Amino acid sequence: MAKKVVASLQKGGGKGHTKVIKMIKSPKTGAYSFREEIVTNEAVADFFKN
Repeated sequence: MAKKVVASLQKGGGKGHTKVIKMIKSPKTGAYSFREEIVTNEAVADFFKN
């Protein structure tokens, strides 16, 4: 039931955003960690440049 309520509150603005996940290697240990954010579609390229 909760899924229906949450879905009905959204107004279609989700199409303008993308969830991006970037893998970052630690300089100390060499282990990888993941950084994830929700950014606008226009800012996806900038997210991966940094």
